[in-house]
Amino acid sequence: MSDALGGEKRHTHTLFTVKQTPSRQHPPSSLAYKANASPHMGSAYTTIAADALARYARARGATPVTFITGTDEHGEKIAAAAADRGASPQAHVDGLAAEFAALWASLDIAPDAFIRTTAPHHVSVVSHVLEAVWRKGDVYKAAYEGWYCVGCEAYKDEDELTGGEARVCPLHARPCVSRSEENYFFRLSRYQDAILELLEAGGDGDEGGGGGGGGGGGTPPSSPPSFFVAPPARRNEVLAWARGGLRDFSISRAAVSWGIPLPRDPAQTVYVWFDALLGYASALLPGGLPVKAPGGEEEEEGGGGGGAAAAALAAAGWPPAVHLVGKDILRFHAVYWPGMLLSAGLPLPTSVYAHGFLTKDGLKMGKALGNVLDPGALVGSYGPDAVRFFFMREVAFGSDGDFAAPRFVATVNAALANTVGNLAARAAALVHKGWGGELPVCASSVPADNAARLAAAAGVAAAAAAYDRLALHDACAAAISVAAAGNGMLDVAAPWAALKEGASEGDKAAAGAALVAALEAVRIAAVLLCPVTPRLSQKLLVDCLGVDPALAAHPDWERDTAWGGGLGGAGARLPLAPPAFARLELSAADAAAAAAAEPVKKKGGGGGGGWQGQGQGQQQQKKKTKERREEETAPAGGA
Repeated sequence: MSDALGGEKRHTHTLFTVKQTPSRQHPPSSLAYKANASPHMGSAYTTIAADALARYARARGATPVTFITGTDEHGEKIAAAAADRGASPQAHVDGLAAEFAALWASLDIAPDAFIRTTAPHHVSVVSHVLEAVWRKGDVYKAAYEGWYCVGCEAYKDEDELTGGEARVCPLHARPCVSRSEENYFFRLSRYQDAILELLEAGGDGDEGGGGGGGGGGGTPPSSPPSFFVAPPARRNEVLAWARGGLRDFSISRAAVSWGIPLPRDPAQTVYVWFDALLGYASALLPGGLPVKAPGGEEEEEGGGGGGAAAAALAAAGWPPAVHLVGKDILRFHAVYWPGMLLSAGLPLPTSVYAHGFLTKDGLKMGKALGNVLDPGALVGSYGPDAVRFFFMREVAFGSDGDFAAPRFVATVNAALANTVGNLAARAAALVHKGWGGELPVCASSVPADNAARLAAAAGVAAAAAAYDRLALHDACAAAISVAAAGNGMLDVAAPWAALKEGASEGDKAAAGAALVAALEAVRIAAVLLCPVTPRLSQKLLVDCLGVDPALAAHPDWERDTAWGGGLGGAGARLPLAPPAFARLELSAADAAAAAAAEPVKKKGGGGGGGWQGQGQGQQQQKKKTKERREEETAPAGGA
């Protein structure tokens, strides 16, 4: 398994897994995504991030890279949702799994494995691991009574609930129910010391998501977050909870029929979390694992029965390098999951990274408020690159984030249309105007002190460092800074002036070098954005710059971020292409929703500010830009 997201090319395995519930729009999910309702923007948010990290790791030369997601399809919540629709549980989850897969395709998300927990091979893995844990002596039967949240699919302590005697789950704003039943329990308490050691160890490097960092400019990237749990605030929360004492938890349900039958007591089904948390392993084992007869005499070394499973998983690339999870379900992934893996004799993931919630217009999302954010509709209105870029750029990974449609349009237009797309269009137009579409010089001949060349070197290093520490927002900013520097350099060089009648050959040569530097800045910005905006990057590289499609389809970070490593030489033909990214216009539905949300935001002081209107300075800037464009497009004199 790889100890970094990229690095020198070697036969290692980088495994990304996804699990989260970042939006309060739906109840917390179990594996990958809970198949009780259609995917929401929270589902898409984490999966976009995992896809971007997997693309970056491949570009850095980590081989192979496996990105896993899927659907958790068992449990009481699933059965209830199916009954509400008048469908069987299996038909219900079949339809929702197809919805998730379709959404991922529309967002250019390309997982290497999509696990469904109703798949036979997953059932075999759960049964195998459960038997291994049982042989270890870590399962026992006991009666239990407590307050159960159906939404969380977990028993709650009194101090976790609100509403006094009503005992309301704060996540779902619904009363918990009192339940008493005899179940089978996992001895999590046996692994108290090992889990505390796991949570406390590390700290020599960056924890991800913030400043600092590693790698870039030809330097091997840093490791994933050095603590087992990141970012720091999330680690501190789960560590404080674990220090309070870990209690055994029930791994079966007597009253839930829609689940995997417990091998040693088929009258009960496997608790959905024990089932779902093993999906990341079963995703790597499409052939499943052999299930030994319950209670048989044969035992593997150590009594846990994990030898065969561990060997099979290691061969398939286990353990994960980076596991993404929503902060509301971190305990299950940072405490329960490691305990299960330790008992079964399986290696632990390298890091678990918890991100925050998403809100809309400064308010939590919900059907009652009518402000649910549909990722499919968002992609349909604005395209996958816009959606991917906004959430990776605007939400600091690990923190809570907010979506407001006007800010979404303004942010994407400013970066992708006005900065990157504009630089590509204006530089290419002037090359066609002054040199008939042929590059006047080779990019490698551009002086080392050229402002765009200097900015590109800094941007490459900053982007690599940011991707390495999972600071996707900073990686996006670094990429855009390269294009911004190219625009600034052109404004100073004013190459259009050298195309007027009477300009000297020296002025025209300098103008040609400036334009090639601008195009090279576009190329490098496109490479840096490849993990986040793969479709736009392809369009910039192939359609606008004429890069070999075979090379553009398989980015190589070291090769493609080197200055002069992608454009053709002097005389190479530049394609005549339409704008790479058309400016977005606010859809009628989003404009109406934004107008409706505005009084609420003003009353409550919610988020989403900073997008209304344009100040006098912005109007003046628009006037200057218009005047400059008129100069750029004026007919060339004597060219």
